[in-house]
Amino acid sequence: MKSLVDIVNELRAYDAEREWFEFKENWFEAKALGEYISALSNSAAYEGKEMAYFVWGINDDTHEVVGTHFNANQNVNGEPLKHFLARQIFPDIDFRFDEITVENQRVVVLSIPKAKTIPTAYAEERFIRIGSSKEKLRKYPEKESFLFAILRDGFPTIENTESEYQDLTFEKLKIYYGAKGISLNPMQYKNNLGLYTADGKYNIMAQLLSDNSHIPVRVAIFSGTSKADNMYSVREFGNQCLLYSLDDVLRYGDVLNIIQADETHRIVERKEVPLFDNDAFREAIINAFLHNKWVDGNEPMITVYSDRIEILSRGTLPREQTMEGFFSGESIPVNKKLSEIFLQLHISEKTGRGVPKITEKYGKDAFEFRENAIVVKIPFNWINVMGNKLGDKMGNKVGNKSASSTEQDIHLNETQLKILNFIRDNNNITKKQLQEKTSKSKTTVDNTISFLREHGLIERIGSNKTGYWKVND
Repeated sequence: MKSLVDIVNELRAYDAEREWFEFKENWFEAKALGEYISALSNSAAYEGKEMAYFVWGINDDTHEVVGTHFNANQNVNGEPLKHFLARQIFPDIDFRFDEITVENQRVVVLSIPKAKTIPTAYAEERFIRIGSSKEKLRKYPEKESFLFAILRDGFPTIENTESEYQDLTFEKLKIYYGAKGISLNPMQYKNNLGLYTADGKYNIMAQLLSDNSHIPVRVAIFSGTSKADNMYSVREFGNQCLLYSLDDVLRYGDVLNIIQADETHRIVERKEVPLFDNDAFREAIINAFLHNKWVDGNEPMITVYSDRIEILSRGTLPREQTMEGFFSGESIPVNKKLSEIFLQLHISEKTGRGVPKITEKYGKDAFEFRENAIVVKIPFNWINVMGNKLGDKMGNKVGNKSASSTEQDIHLNETQLKILNFIRDNNNITKKQLQEKTSKSKTTVDNTISFLREHGLIERIGSNKTGYWKVND
């Protein structure tokens, strides 16, 4: 079991506060602290964490240990603080205060269990965290509904979450298994592979493995080092059985991996140098597909720049996963049944060598942990190339558009511009609302959203149900 010191240091390692923990130095306000307990308890359940934490003695901005003189044993209106808080919290939760020493400084940790059966309330009001803010839960009905669903049915997974699409077929899946020498029982394979929810509906797992997954998987190529540079091409590998999408992306990696001639110190024959390490790329892609938070309805993103490839997987580390365990190869699957299928088909290994292979080649800095995503950055090893030469070398080789067709600003038509502005004005707007505002069909709205996402103008943060749109101005 991890000590509180270890827990505090893990929290400090995050680049910013998350919804399930809060840092303060000496702050104290009894009523607001009770509201924090409610918000953090509910947010822990919402984020799939067993515990939430309120920590005194840590600088909120730098995460530096500064120490605190906060007194957890003080009285509030003649009543011990813990009694004052517990009396107004419903249902009862076993929160506790502990004093510890971190870097020779006094630190106080308030440990708060996640909400269990119903949301945790303080003074008959339920709170939740929105970013680093503490808000009344009833102001966010979608989050409130989602939290109740979690508390009622458990945290959503690709196995227990019903797919939006129920008219699914699996002919390509049968062919894929057959090519691996495995015959699927025509009467039992759907049950054996876990393609149904408890009430007999196709789940998101089924959607992923179906002939048409309705999930795009794209590789975008930019001429420079950021998305502000010209886009050479976007290759589409999605909307099919996920296993085929994965194979297609891996094969495309072979196309991207230019073999260069290194004639430095040449005596007899030249040395051939690949643009990047193929094993590291393969492991990063497989991990992105395997551990992506598919339940939110968002796919991994593969972006090629002039100096690197970025492979983004949605979601964060599993709650049971420590950072140390992650880098040492102690893999805890996010999508357990999908992991079993990958093992069965020998796509991945049970040894957990994927992350160590990447770090062995590129170091731990290859990984970037964002609020809702994990990014692997694979740098290019250009030989005798100066500046942004990706377009010259790679664009002509793999692009599905000529440079001349993309070396210009993105011009939006009237509908695209309208939808972009509607999203900018209301980042919680739904596709149905966009249909109503624009008087356009569902197909038109869907295609426009796809176009705006492909060109990096918008992105979806969080799930389709509870997330929001971000406009990249």
